[in-house]
Amino acid sequence: MSLWGGRFTGEIDQFFAAYNASFRFDRRLIFADLQACAVQARALGRAGVLNDSEVESIVAGLARITELAAEPGYLDRPEFAATEDVHSFIEGRLVELIGPAGYKLHTGRSRNDQVAVATRLFLRGEIDQVLARLRETRQALLDLADRYPEAAIPGYTHLQKAQPVLFAHYLLAYFQMLSRDAARFAEIRQRVNVMPLGSGALAGTNFPVDRPWMAEQLGFAGVTRNSLDAVSDRDYLIEFTGAAALTMMHLSRLAEDFIIYATQEFGLLKLGDKISTGSSLMPQKKNPDSLELIRGKSARVFGHHTALLTLAKGLPLAYNKDFQEDKEALFDTLDTLTASLIVTTTVLGNVELDRPRAAAAAIRDYTNATDLADYLVRRGLEFRKAHEVVGRIVVHAIGRGVELGQLSIDELRQFSPLIEADLYESIALEQSLAGKAQIGGTAPVQVAMELARAREILRGEEPEVG
Repeated sequence: MSLWGGRFTGEIDQFFAAYNASFRFDRRLIFADLQACAVQARALGRAGVLNDSEVESIVAGLARITELAAEPGYLDRPEFAATEDVHSFIEGRLVELIGPAGYKLHTGRSRNDQVAVATRLFLRGEIDQVLARLRETRQALLDLADRYPEAAIPGYTHLQKAQPVLFAHYLLAYFQMLSRDAARFAEIRQRVNVMPLGSGALAGTNFPVDRPWMAEQLGFAGVTRNSLDAVSDRDYLIEFTGAAALTMMHLSRLAEDFIIYATQEFGLLKLGDKISTGSSLMPQKKNPDSLELIRGKSARVFGHHTALLTLAKGLPLAYNKDFQEDKEALFDTLDTLTASLIVTTTVLGNVELDRPRAAAAAIRDYTNATDLADYLVRRGLEFRKAHEVVGRIVVHAIGRGVELGQLSIDELRQFSPLIEADLYESIALEQSLAGKAQIGGTAPVQVAMELARAREILRGEEPEVG
């Protein structure tokens, strides 16, 4: 039976009925909806709208539907195929189980506030799962850093070698990104955790239900303060998909780095068999498909975020059926984000750094040129002049086909009399790293401190990075 129809004298077009139906995807909200329905029944009882027997019968019926819905394949039964949505499914099953008393559950309630509360309940739990996955991925970053605490790699700007950095410092950059993501999701969860139930279709309800009590029963921090806004607000979904898009962007950047670093040309990383695939034609190939899929799937989430913004931008107050389109975008965003975090965590546990090659690459191609300029500055030369002097030294070294540390003192002093034999120590890899000892730098002492701080964050002893 439909939740509407008395106003109509004709039959609905069957193609449109199928077009209008959403049970095939919004049934994912069923357990959140059932939870809210049980509180609705008790609230109606407290308000004197339902008697105790009716409340007990409705709550028992909802509990039975919860059990049935948890059975594998139950929601796929053919007789449910034409169901309009999850709300009509619940009411239909409830009436079958307990009789006409089931129709009383919807007193003072609209599908508008029903779907809003179910979506918020559902998303609140899913955010908790996303936060757990983010914790696992960040832990995997730290575990990988622990395997190579002193290893150096070349750092890049413009995809050109720039300066040496510790591999652990590089990994901590992604820890920072994902920590910001975690802070965003936790913040969004606070805005999700407000209860719209009791807002009716748009104007509120005529029945004296105790909304703060209902919110407390459902674990919400408070209630919405405007019924029009409560049933038409989808900001929290747009915020969630926006935060998910940022996280996917961060995972995509990490994936791109690893794809590049694992090429034969770079050769810094080796990808394990668990995260690679082969070629159907070329037997020598080992392809980074796990990483390429993460990079590619980010586009799906970007699209969902844009779709929700576009969906909401022109809608007048209050509820419009357009909002039915928010569910699939939300669900696919959740699934894509969760899967991508799991795969990223797996990748991090199945890569190896080629330490000798990475260390050699870190100090090759004049990555210590800035250290040479800083050496001259400490000797009293203005930085801009030191920069020019070192640029000329680099041109000379390129012409000879050698690195800066392979130039003799006599050669170097042709460019500046300030250069002494202690220069070689200043531009060595170890000193290039150790010299960056300010907070946030790549010096081993600083990186060790940041790794310890990162572990404290994951243990909850330090606040998340905002």
